[in-house]
Amino acid sequence: MAGSSQVLSDDSRLSILDQHLYKLERLLALISGLAVFSLMVMAVVSVGGRNFANAPLPGYVDWIEQAMPLIAFMGISYAQRDGGHIRMDMVVGALRGRTLYIVEFVTTAVILALIVLLIWGSWAHFARSFDFGAPLWSRDSSIDIGIPLWPAKLLAPVAFSVLCLRLVLQLWAYGRAIRHPDQAPIAVPLIADAATQAAMEAEHVSGHDN
Repeated sequence: MAGSSQVLSDDSRLSILDQHLYKLERLLALISGLAVFSLMVMAVVSVGGRNFANAPLPGYVDWIEQAMPLIAFMGISYAQRDGGHIRMDMVVGALRGRTLYIVEFVTTAVILALIVLLIWGSWAHFARSFDFGAPLWSRDSSIDIGIPLWPAKLLAPVAFSVLCLRLVLQLWAYGRAIRHPDQAPIAVPLIADAATQAAMEAEHVSGHDN
């Protein structure tokens, strides 16, 4: 399940890199949230304009299409760092020590391989849309108001590249944990027990989380 993890840190180089990357991930997640809020505002404007002035927002569907990559991709690395994605915690939580870290290393490596393929494919998709010699540098545009599509297509490889960096750091962390299974790993989400999870959720709803 999601939302039951914690990430440890120290003064090591790995932890410092983790904290720097986390700042970028938080920024991208904030942008994703602002995109959701913007769509809500646009929906109010469009529906209000249609009902009260018979003039809905022009290109509303086009702007939704442009915002979808922001909403879908910008926060995935942030969620990966904090263990926010859906996980089989009942299975992984039953493992301990080096066995746990080996399983985490292997599954993270598989995810990394998939993300590398997605970067390659999404970049090729962007390259087919972008053209310096075309108007607005675009070979294609939205149907209604003609918004260039290449900026939205560029967001996917950018977000996947940030996720790729996160996965590399996590592989580094799990590799260290495999060599030193007696030490708690840093820069990776650790499954919290029931008491710790309850305390984290209470702190979150009280507004005192960091």
